[in-house]
Amino acid sequence: MSTLENWEMMSYVVTVIGLPLAISVFIFEQRKERDSEEEEVYQLLSDNYQEFLKIALENPDLRLFAREETAALTPEQQERMFIIFSMLISLFERAYLLLYENKMTEKQLRRWRSWEDYMGEWCNRIDFRSSMPVLLRGEDPEFAAYIQKLAVSSLLQPQ
Repeated sequence: MSTLENWEMMSYVVTVIGLPLAISVFIFEQRKERDSEEEEVYQLLSDNYQEFLKIALENPDLRLFAREETAALTPEQQERMFIIFSMLISLFERAYLLLYENKMTEKQLRRWRSWEDYMGEWCNRIDFRSSMPVLLRGEDPEFAAYIQKLAVSSLLQPQ
């Protein structure tokens, strides 16, 4: 076999084996990178929620973790509560925009369900639910519809 025939044979091997292998490796790496980015986004959102919970704990007089409405708030307390709820709606909207999709993989769905649980817990709170019409002004319409639907379904679930 001549050198030219060797090169031609090697080019066939590369075309038949090497190119599909390279494409497969590229696709695998892209998926791995996308999963890593999704995990990072989820982790950053989770960290933001933990920071939010710290703020809520720093305001025990608002009784933010009570299911029932906090009675007889001063104007200053009402303002703090509204600001905290605004922060929460903003965080929920960010989670919705970054994580929610109509068709999700099992992994994406698991991540989303944790956020849906957080939203459902807060929608069970009367103060939060009653503030939602004002809080949702100017927010993403799809997110607003989603969380309002979640709030209605939380009313229907037994406590």
